[in-house]
Amino acid sequence: MTRFDAHPSLSAADRDFAARIAEAFDALQGIRRQNVRYAEHRYDPPRMDGWPTLQLDDVSGIPFLQDVLGVEFYQLRALVRAREGDTVAATCPDMPGYRSYNRDHLGFGQAHYLYAAPTASPVKVAEACRHGESFERLIALAQQGGGLVLHPYMGIESVWALAEDLANAAGVGVGVKAPPPPVCWFANDKIHLSDLASAMLGPGAIMPSFVGDSAAALSLRLVQLAHGASEVGLKMARCASAMGNAVFDARWIHEAPFGEVLDAVETFLLQKEWSQGEQVHAVAWESTDLSPSSQLWIPPLGHGEVQLDGLYEQLLEGHEKVFLGSIPARLPDVISAFMARSSLMLGTAYQHLGYVGRCSFDFIVIGDGSVRFVECNGRWGGTSTPMHLMDRVFPNGRPPYRARDYVVPSLADKPFEALAEVLGDALYDVRTGRGRFIVYNVGCMNKYGKFDVIAIGDDIEDATDALEQDLAGIFAAAGHRFE
Repeated sequence: MTRFDAHPSLSAADRDFAARIAEAFDALQGIRRQNVRYAEHRYDPPRMDGWPTLQLDDVSGIPFLQDVLGVEFYQLRALVRAREGDTVAATCPDMPGYRSYNRDHLGFGQAHYLYAAPTASPVKVAEACRHGESFERLIALAQQGGGLVLHPYMGIESVWALAEDLANAAGVGVGVKAPPPPVCWFANDKIHLSDLASAMLGPGAIMPSFVGDSAAALSLRLVQLAHGASEVGLKMARCASAMGNAVFDARWIHEAPFGEVLDAVETFLLQKEWSQGEQVHAVAWESTDLSPSSQLWIPPLGHGEVQLDGLYEQLLEGHEKVFLGSIPARLPDVISAFMARSSLMLGTAYQHLGYVGRCSFDFIVIGDGSVRFVECNGRWGGTSTPMHLMDRVFPNGRPPYRARDYVVPSLADKPFEALAEVLGDALYDVRTGRGRFIVYNVGCMNKYGKFDVIAIGDDIEDATDALEQDLAGIFAAAGHRFE
């Protein structure tokens, strides 16, 4: 498996149709009108490409991520995007050894670290950068560079507020390499995605679904969906990685007294901190282990077509399908072709609505072999981050690989050098072309001994064996070093 090398592109007719659908949705939602207030800081290549870049992974816009082990340290994932001279801002401690590893082993260049003292939750990196010494240092960086580009995990409001504050204080331009909040939230909303996919590709592109804005309405919708389904589910519109999902047995929904169904729905809404009148998705749920994703890069409108960077199989766990990792997809051509074309069409619609940056779509493949859209991730994420890393390390094409998180409790509170020492020659080194493991997202080592790892193999099975067996053997043999 190499880099997604089909380089699919849309026909002129498909591009025009996507633009017309975007126009129709804009007439309903007023997205481009709402984007206007952010226009001064929209990303504008090539004018801004010579400015220094601030990378920051602020995940505070995604609800319920507090249940992810070590999420407050995920900020160091931004180093995967950092190039020579880039600055990475975080509220967690620096790991100098890891930055040296990125520079030397992976050839990424020397990135600089900026500590931003947290003013609230530690995951609110952009908010922390708007105050104190970190803000003063960013003012100086912008002035020295004649401008500054912010490249965030997600185009949330606080990132754009940081851009405005810096531009006012530094007296230079500041751009944001991400979508403005109105189109960012439009893309991340599961209900809007279903409406857009259905309008563009027909009702067969999504699972049967309804929208409800009260416990009673949602309970009724579940009862309706239970006819002809084995399971039904509720989805909060803006949650990630199954954090906002609940799945119910359709037979129980169909046979239980309505009051019991209503109690179950009210309990779910309470747990998910639902606000009165907020719309929630009720869907027919399909249990499947095949949930592929497409990974896109969306340039600003007028600066190139939407780019499909890869198709992946997601590794999911549990009934609610919590994301664990990914591998490059091994899908029938008909499925790959549908995913490619439909993703590019929806991505093109987003582009016409003002979207810029990384974006991905999640799908499911159901029993009859047909493909359904599940959600859009309008941000960087657990698949696009290692994919981008592999593209940087292997610019001529990705080798077969598998990525996932890994926990070695005895590594907790150890420096990065301890991990590097144990892996030794097994760490891939661009200078020699040897080694089969690449590590990233290592900030969690500080407290949990958790990090993310990519295994490279001759094929996916070989990479999986390396990740599940060889790596375990390395750490078992080295266990005495951590005593």
